[in-house]
Amino acid sequence: MRKTSHWLAFAAFCLTQGGALAADTIRIATQKTGTFAWELDVIRARGLDKAARLDLVVTELASPEAGKIGLKGGSADLIVADVMFVARERAIGGSLVFHPFTSALGAVMAPADSPLRGFNDLKGRKLGVVGGALDKSWLLLQAWSRQRGFDVKKNVDVNYGAPSLLAAKAEQGELDAVLNYWNICAELEAKNFRRALEMSDIERDLGAKGPVAMVGYAFEQSFAAKNAAALKRYFEIAARAKDILAGDPLEWQRISARAGVTDDKALAVLRRRFSDGIPRRSLDDEETDARTLYKVLVDVGGAEFAGPARELDRSVYWRPGAGG
Repeated sequence: MRKTSHWLAFAAFCLTQGGALAADTIRIATQKTGTFAWELDVIRARGLDKAARLDLVVTELASPEAGKIGLKGGSADLIVADVMFVARERAIGGSLVFHPFTSALGAVMAPADSPLRGFNDLKGRKLGVVGGALDKSWLLLQAWSRQRGFDVKKNVDVNYGAPSLLAAKAEQGELDAVLNYWNICAELEAKNFRRALEMSDIERDLGAKGPVAMVGYAFEQSFAAKNAAALKRYFEIAARAKDILAGDPLEWQRISARAGVTDDKALAVLRRRFSDGIPRRSLDDEETDARTLYKVLVDVGGAEFAGPARELDRSVYWRPGAGG
């Protein structure tokens, strides 16, 4: 209750100041069907941007890669990307910085009646893997399996593919299991699939102390230096939008078309998994665990994965007042 009253007071203050202070513009690029777009939808539908004196100029794109091009090319100020992208860009002379967006993770999904119960059961099976050979969850799964004397890459029939295609193949029985993005896994859960291997458990086994937001907001350090107050206000309303999605089932009905899910059961699972992924930890804790996992990823993926960024530098994380 106190949290809500604080937010209302903040919004009321911003509204009363609206006539005297011009809105700050943030140009945002987002994948049209991505989870970032859900957040932005709630922000605009609830008027949180206007209350915070922000003019959000949103460009919806077909792919995350297009957003990265826009950010690097100067046509966007803010995107969502993984921390590895930011680290690689900084290692080759860029000045991007990162702020946590979600710790939601996928899983190895199998039909409810599947005999798959552990990693040893994957031997000789057909496993769908989303995102390609350098997908971070796939690399973490390989590292975890190798620690247990079972190299999953050498012992399964790996099938790479797009998220929806792999989900469809799993439903049709063409794959024995599938490692997919968290939102697709949630949809599969609603279709009588179970989480045979949890990536969150695997992260902890590899050294993380808690949930790690490896996906976050990416933006130029120079933009942050000039627009720190506007960014802080954006992250405040973004947190409010996440809390709305976590607590209001009706909001999921409203954004169901954008999420590409209309089934009530699937929406309920999506809301639960989305809520689990809301970052709640301190930035120092996030960074410590991300550095641990990053080393694991580099050990498996090598230079092809990380480029020259062999470690996750502390400067990757945006800290207001610390040089921008």
